[in-house]
Amino acid sequence: MIERSHLKIIQALADNGTLTAAANALFLTQPALSHQIRYLEKKLEVSLWQRDGRQLRLTQAGELLLRVARQVLPVLEQTEKTLQAYGEGRMGVLRLGVECHPCYEWLKGILSSFLIAMPDMDVDIVNKFQFSGLEGLLNHHVDLLVTPDVVTMAGAVYEPLFDYELVLLVADSHPLASNKFIVAEQLCNEKLLTFPVAHERLDIFTQFLLPEAINPKTKAIESLDIMVQMVGLNRGVTVLPGWLADEYCQKLPVKTIRLGKKGLAKTLFAAMRESDVDISYMQAFVQLGKQRKDEY
Repeated sequence: MIERSHLKIIQALADNGTLTAAANALFLTQPALSHQIRYLEKKLEVSLWQRDGRQLRLTQAGELLLRVARQVLPVLEQTEKTLQAYGEGRMGVLRLGVECHPCYEWLKGILSSFLIAMPDMDVDIVNKFQFSGLEGLLNHHVDLLVTPDVVTMAGAVYEPLFDYELVLLVADSHPLASNKFIVAEQLCNEKLLTFPVAHERLDIFTQFLLPEAINPKTKAIESLDIMVQMVGLNRGVTVLPGWLADEYCQKLPVKTIRLGKKGLAKTLFAAMRESDVDISYMQAFVQLGKQRKDEY
């Protein structure tokens, strides 16, 4: 069987011309290199080189093996470097799971920074799950889940990225626009624009409306931009993270109002499998996420 060392020998002979120079290039003694050449020729049952004075000349069989060496050795070298990069967490595909629409908006802002910091990495984004994002994580459909919800489960680790506040977004002309904060019953007769998600998974319902037995009319809208435009036209109100709502306040005639006197505080988390926490590219993503928290 032809081994990598055999290919390196034939390439060194071709590149250096003499047995002594080839031995030096391979960090071998001349007798050791001669022995390996004789062993290879005996094993293959063919002559690979001939002496031409002090020079070495490859036979046709040697030339064939040299062509193979020139093709195979660079591939093996690159493969080793790639495998090392995988092992060190510098290369691979990071499969990101996104459970909420605002999470996806946040992810778009950090993605370019991550890819610049990790040039050998690629990213896949999964934002639709057959069950839950956490199940997708634990079943290895995604590697890291961006979520505002912590569900304690064996094997999952949650790393906080940044804190934020959910706020009500209304048109500048809306009757509630002058309020510094609102209480749940003030939304009783409003049309609440939401993403197409079950109410029990929306914080505005579970933490603000339902505890006060308030259940306003709702309209589900897939597109965030269309939703906010509807709000600007006074066709309803919506609830968004403050950092995201502030971006639209700079572009459209809308403003934010606090939910309750103390506000509705949340935290965005990076959920990972416990076994993957120390992987370099996971740590790089988490650190970039934390670095951006001051912007919010």
